[in-house]
Amino acid sequence: MWGLVPLFWPLLKPAGAIEILAHRMVWSLVVVAVALLFVRKWGWLRELLRQPKRLGLVTIAAAVITVNWGFYIWAVNAGHVVEASLGYFINPLVSIALGVLLLKERLRPAQWAAVGTGVLAVLVLAIGYGRPPWISLILAFSFGTYGLVKKKVNLGGLESLAAETAVQFLPALGYLLWLTAQGGSTFTAEGPGHAALLASTGLVTAIPLVCFGAAAIRVPLSTLGLLQYLAPVFQFLLGIAYFHEEMPVERWAGFGLVWVALIVLTWDALRTARAGRTELARAARAAAAAAPSGSGKSAADEAVGTV
Repeated sequence: MWGLVPLFWPLLKPAGAIEILAHRMVWSLVVVAVALLFVRKWGWLRELLRQPKRLGLVTIAAAVITVNWGFYIWAVNAGHVVEASLGYFINPLVSIALGVLLLKERLRPAQWAAVGTGVLAVLVLAIGYGRPPWISLILAFSFGTYGLVKKKVNLGGLESLAAETAVQFLPALGYLLWLTAQGGSTFTAEGPGHAALLASTGLVTAIPLVCFGAAAIRVPLSTLGLLQYLAPVFQFLLGIAYFHEEMPVERWAGFGLVWVALIVLTWDALRTARAGRTELARAARAAAAAAPSGSGKSAADEAVGTV
């Protein structure tokens, strides 16, 4: 669904990117509120309101994702689908860079190689475009920052979207009311079909996120990470095959370098995860062998406790 969403935003014309963004904020809160009523999960809200620091982080997350959503909608409707897809290809590299710069994380050699290749790719693409790929960089850094803030907030997917859209709701609604007063709103001017499409932006936002949250507890994290590459792959293919955007040789070279960096990054993540599982299994066997007989716990119990 995330990969095919570039097909949806052009359907909302003649609404501009800011109007679409405002509707997305308003209707997303409506959809999420209904979902929360259905699952009856409200305890997190009282806890959040008692923690001003977390509430401040939610506000920052809402501001950052507003930038990300707005630029993405504008990029798709302005004919920059391929460049927008690049932003989500390089997002994992940006997340790693933010971890090093802000969280003082230490990188493995393969991760350094991937980040270096990503930087080279941006330089090649800057030559190809005749300018830095600003759309890609804004999307990548805004979404990377969003992920960093969400890591600190530590809320579930549905709850997090509810909190963020609650922050966005009043400014977005105020803008839509002002736009209507100025006679610039397309919500009522373009017929009920157009109004329904604008209202469905809430579903387009919420449904993939709910599915993602459901998948996150059912499949391994490594699999989930690989599946997330499908979205920019679909977006890239749509940009070329459906929207017929140009891809000269230098852009292919830049994208190729990004894909090489992602392959290195994925290989390193899978290798590290495999080594971690092997170490855990070794620790479990050692604990089982060291467990004294007649201790009241089986060797398997001791091994599980150690792991």
